[in-house]
Amino acid sequence: MIARDELEIHIESVLDRFLPDAARPPQTLHRAMRYAVLGGGKRYRPRLVYATGRLFGLPDTLLDHPAAAVELIHAYSLIHDDLPAMDDDDERRGKPSCHRAFNEATAILAGDALQTLAFEVMSSIPDGSCPPESVLKAVHTLAEATGTAGLAGGQMLDLEAVSRPLDLEALTDLHLRKTGALIRASILIPVLLAPDRVRAPVEPLQRLARDLGLAFQIRDDILDATADAKTLGRNPGGDERQHRATFVTLLGLEEARLRLARCLAQCRDALSAFGPEAAPLRSLVEDRAG
Repeated sequence: MIARDELEIHIESVLDRFLPDAARPPQTLHRAMRYAVLGGGKRYRPRLVYATGRLFGLPDTLLDHPAAAVELIHAYSLIHDDLPAMDDDDERRGKPSCHRAFNEATAILAGDALQTLAFEVMSSIPDGSCPPESVLKAVHTLAEATGTAGLAGGQMLDLEAVSRPLDLEALTDLHLRKTGALIRASILIPVLLAPDRVRAPVEPLQRLARDLGLAFQIRDDILDATADAKTLGRNPGGDERQHRATFVTLLGLEEARLRLARCLAQCRDALSAFGPEAAPLRSLVEDRAG
């Protein structure tokens, strides 16, 4: 068993605090929400929130809100991705998908409720932590990353890609929305919440946000083509079975690895603007190289 680090334990406790009590009605819905969120996952997006926020000296009491919000959005998207009408996956994070553990209707409602809970959490940042207009901009950024310009739009493009071929430009656009948008938001939201008196280079973080989102998806495509179910926490080869274009199917495995290496090199270059305080962000970039 892999030891849980201090931040993982903290993220789990924050999510547990924000999620509704399973004993509170409607109990089945609340149990499904907690089932889908707690007890698994890399927590990559909330880790990005904390790593970026600490560049600006933001306290965890503030960062807990966006960190939980992006993970709640991610969990909602996974519930809906796994549904029979979408990717039709029976397993997630090494256990039955939400619709298998409960039923389809409950899974749909659990995803809906997690999405709205994310915005409740984001909009409840404690008074005095940062200006209200900064919170509003952060909420807007999360909404943009979740809607048609981001995650939902990317998922629609992904579903449509089953019936029509995609070129590399279209595939890149798809994943900058479906996967990349929430990764970008996880980096940019702490920038928006930072006080004006704090000075840190913002443009490199904007470049990092884009390149890391793309690297994340390319690595996922490589793993889907090469890893086993135990490594993935789900059945591999799903994209191939559904005849979906991936960076591996369009570029080939070796070229996809080269494309991933270029994206990660650009991420490292973006972080060269920072000193030792960016070590947590550098570690998250290198995680995508493993």
